[in-house]
Amino acid sequence: MLSDTARYAMRAMMTLAERHPTPAAIGEVAEAISAPRKYLEAVMLRLKREGLLVSSRGRLGGYALARPAAEISVADIIRVMDGPLALTPCASRTRFEACENCVDVQVCGIRFILLEGRDALAEVLERRTLQDLVRTPDLSISPAA
Repeated sequence: MLSDTARYAMRAMMTLAERHPTPAAIGEVAEAISAPRKYLEAVMLRLKREGLLVSSRGRLGGYALARPAAEISVADIIRVMDGPLALTPCASRTRFEACENCVDVQVCGIRFILLEGRDALAEVLERRTLQDLVRTPDLSISPAA
């Protein structure tokens, strides 16, 4: 499940994408996305530390995207905030770890299905970019429950 922190991160990044390359003060971003400022500060610092944002000081300073929105995938943001895309460590391509109660990862049917799901999800989230998030959504696509 996508965390609230990841949702705030995506919304903050969308706000910055709309302003790129002009920086935005943390207060402006917090107000734009209706987020608690202190909470958002921690989110933005993490995004900066992981190379998705840059910051500058001064009257015209603030946060800005570290690279164009078309070069930042949705998967990049989620991985920074929530970790691997896989539902279990054994299905992770970036941080594989056998489950503690697994008998044999080489023949585990659960793992194979979760790997397939992880790959499908990753294909979409890696292909879609921050630029896609700020475009007007196609309202003909109905959200699934």
